[in-house]
Amino acid sequence: MELDGKEPGDPRPVKSLVVVFSYHHMNTEKIAHAIANVLDAAVKTPQQVIPDEIREYDLVGFGSGIYSARNHESLIELADALPLANGRNAFIFSTFGAPVALFPGERLKGFIRDNHSALRETLESRGYTVVDEFACAGFNTNSFLRFFGGLNKGRPDADDLRHAEEFARSVKRLAGQENKVADRGTVGT
Repeated sequence: MELDGKEPGDPRPVKSLVVVFSYHHMNTEKIAHAIANVLDAAVKTPQQVIPDEIREYDLVGFGSGIYSARNHESLIELADALPLANGRNAFIFSTFGAPVALFPGERLKGFIRDNHSALRETLESRGYTVVDEFACAGFNTNSFLRFFGGLNKGRPDADDLRHAEEFARSVKRLAGQENKVADRGTVGT
C-alpha cells in the first residue's frame, strides 16, 4: 500500500520529478508516465524545468529517446545547468530504436550504460548519485526504416511498461533508503 509517495515505515515521502524529452512516437513519454505513476511524480519536459526548482525534489528522473548513442541534448544541457546537488538521487531512463535482438543479456546492460554515459557523467559532475538506469526498445521509423514499416513496432509494449513500473518501485526503495540514512545523519547535529 502506498500513500502520497510513502511506503509504510518510511520516515517521509520521496518527493519525485520525472523530466522527459519524447518526440517521434512518444515512446519515452509512455515510459515516463508509467514511472511517474508509481512515484506519484510530476512529469515535465526539460524546457518546463527551472534548474533551481530541482532542489525541491529528493529523486529526479531524466529520460529521452537515444539519439546518436546518447540521451537528447536538451536533457544533457539541463543537467549541466543544475545547481550542485550534494548527493541527491537521480535515475536515467530511455527508449532506443536499435534492434533488440542485437543486445542479448549483458550486452543490453553495456549498451544502456554506453548510451547514458554523457548524461550520467554530467549529473555526477553536478553532485547527483545516479541510483539506477532503465531502457527498453521503442518504435523507430527514422530514415529508411519508414519504408519497411519501422523497427520495434508496438514497443514499448505492456511488458515494457510493467518493467518500467518495477524499475520505479526499485528506485523508490533505493531513494527511500538514502533518505533514511540522510535523516539519521542529521539527528543531534
